[in-house]
Amino acid sequence: MAMSGGVDSSVAAALLKQQGHEVIGLHLKLYHGTGQDSRPKSCCSLDEAMDARAVCHRLEIPFYVLNVQEEFRSEVIDYFIREYQDGRTPNPCVMCNRTIKSRYLLEKADELDCELLATGHYARSRQDAGSGGWALARPADLRKDQTYFLWGVERKSLPRLCFPLAEHVKSQVRRIASELDFAAADKPDSQEVCFVPRDYRQFLAAELPETPEPGEFVDTEGKVLGTHQGLPYYTVGQRRGLGLSDATPYYVVRLDRERNQVLLGKEADLASQTVRISGVNWVSVEPASEEPLRVTAKLRYSHSGTPATVHPGPDGTATVMLDEPVRAVTPGQAAAFYDRDVLLGGGWIEDLPSDFQTN
Repeated sequence: MAMSGGVDSSVAAALLKQQGHEVIGLHLKLYHGTGQDSRPKSCCSLDEAMDARAVCHRLEIPFYVLNVQEEFRSEVIDYFIREYQDGRTPNPCVMCNRTIKSRYLLEKADELDCELLATGHYARSRQDAGSGGWALARPADLRKDQTYFLWGVERKSLPRLCFPLAEHVKSQVRRIASELDFAAADKPDSQEVCFVPRDYRQFLAAELPETPEPGEFVDTEGKVLGTHQGLPYYTVGQRRGLGLSDATPYYVVRLDRERNQVLLGKEADLASQTVRISGVNWVSVEPASEEPLRVTAKLRYSHSGTPATVHPGPDGTATVMLDEPVRAVTPGQAAAFYDRDVLLGGGWIEDLPSDFQTN
């Protein structure tokens, strides 16, 4: 059982114990910052490790701490920094779930002779009674649905993944934690990038190997509007912090690394209907052929999803044709594909958020 120290994984461990499973608690030491600071909303804080240990002691199950700071740095933090350097907006939670919380933990589960790896995600892994195939699907609590972050999980891993909270809603989870007198019962949910203590721009300023070069703000006609402070400090859809004014607001609509330009436009310029995807992973179905596939495409975690057609391409690429334009489609973010409640797969957004070209 992956034990973060939060209420979800704590209750998940308790449910497994109640069901008669032999449970081993594993806590990942990912990143504690230079000052070993206590951060109550971060899955990386020292408080979380102590809370996870206390829960395992209460449940009378073994508890181990795995130091994966080196792996987390190379797989997640360095990726986060590179993406911003390249004018993209990363999704570190997807990368962490893909490389650390599933692949790495499954290796550790093998070393401990564990049959299953359980996590506190709100998701569901289920087997089709007819075909015997496995699928990753939405949980009972759709408001807490975390399947979007799991599209990168390898399909072969699904039979070994267990989600004890699949049939529970958050209010039930907190009530169970309260009944068990867990310290995490009233703990707030983690809502930030765990290794970024404050504004991500401050983190980048300290971590980037070189100070970003200022460049030009240009509009959709190529007219220079001002000077930006460096591509890593901007993201598609951004309105605040541009230092420019007009009759109607400017928004960041594209980051051009080759020209070191931040392209600005108006609200209408943020709409996109065609999106290119790379690194596609089909988690619940066989890799798609060249035949188009109708899906509901979710283009960010907060996006409710929109009807679309996926046209698979070579080498893990795809082109997604959205039925209706979507605002601020952001390169570097993830696109997840659903068939009703089943997560079919997903990939990384590569396309520009709009079709205009500058002069």
